Amino acid sequence: MKLVCSQSDLKTNLSLVSRAVPSRPTHPVLGNVLFQTNAETQRITLTAFDLSLGLQTSFPAQVSENHTFTLPAKLLNDIVTRLPEGEITLLGMEDEEGEDDFSATLISASGRFRLRGMTPEEYPNLPEITDGEALQVPVAALADGLSSTLFAASTEEAKQVLTGVHLTRQEDSLEFAATDGHRLAVLDATTEGIAGATEGFAVTIPARALRELERMVKMQKEEAVVSLRCDDVQVAFELDSQRLTSRKLDGSYPAYDQLIPKQFSKQVTLERKRLLNSLELVAVLADQKNNVVKFSIDSENQQLSLSVDAQEVGSAQESIPAQITGDSIDIAFNVKYLMDGLKAFKGNEIQMQLNEATQPIIFSPLGELKMTYLVMPVQLRD
Repeated sequence: MKLVCSQSDLKTNLSLVSRAVPSRPTHPVLGNVLFQTNAETQRITLTAFDLSLGLQTSFPAQVSENHTFTLPAKLLNDIVTRLPEGEITLLGMEDEEGEDDFSATLISASGRFRLRGMTPEEYPNLPEITDGEALQVPVAALADGLSSTLFAASTEEAKQVLTGVHLTRQEDSLEFAATDGHRLAVLDATTEGIAGATEGFAVTIPARALRELERMVKMQKEEAVVSLRCDDVQVAFELDSQRLTSRKLDGSYPAYDQLIPKQFSKQVTLERKRLLNSLELVAVLADQKNNVVKFSIDSENQQLSLSVDAQEVGSAQESIPAQITGDSIDIAFNVKYLMDGLKAFKGNEIQMQLNEATQPIIFSPLGELKMTYLVMPVQLRD
């Protein structure tokens, strides 16, 4: 067996699928990447699977014959990453020492490496989803949905359903939502090109899988379309020459729309980057104490003051102009929650809507992106 490809192609695609290789595989073959060569299409397909997350990608190469084999993922990735750019040749043969062994010689301009792999018989197949509804989503809409919500998903495994992003098919859009119980990010991706699946279609997908999907999406052209299909257990995304599969998260996702207030007595409009810069400044001291920043909304002077008081360390205060309607109020937040949301927003201006200092506060960008970011305030103590 012989294949020839570029170092950059092998490096990019190997790096992509290697993220699904478990650090402590339950079976030795799962520590390998599955290679499948196709002489008719002159392509190589790489697959990695940890029995929960599966990643698959293919790319062009000069292929002498159809062959399937596996090679150790980490070792191969470390070698290919360090090789100089240029042509790479991979020669493979069944090892004479045992019919279950396979060895490959990797040849580049700078030298050669011999790796021992494993035959692919025990490598599990990625789940195939033939039933269930299929949803077509433009890459741009998917990218917006993921970047606007992934950061708000929980990292606490005790609340497993909250460790994912919830996707819901609306009448003419796809809604993305993520919450960790302290904050909630919702994006309504309304765009041409979303097709398939009936209204009410919903699925909760692990954030880990969606972070890998986000990396894959960034490699696609803007006009590309992603196909999403799921059954009772699995979900699969297909993008041109790439595929991602993942187990769905079990359990009912919270009725988050009931958490969002419908009316507000106070409203603040201000510049997003100015607020983010101020938060990053005062966060230096907030990190020394409890990550709490106090907002003093001054309606009379049309000004927002940010302050941090870290006893035994120091204090900080920043003031920025704002358009304010409603009464003045003091309110406190976890500074990291605010910065996460503001970094996910697009556009120059944001709007802050609230009622009382103990009730949910809504942040949203002013522009085309229909994003809602709810943050629970921190109780102020005298």
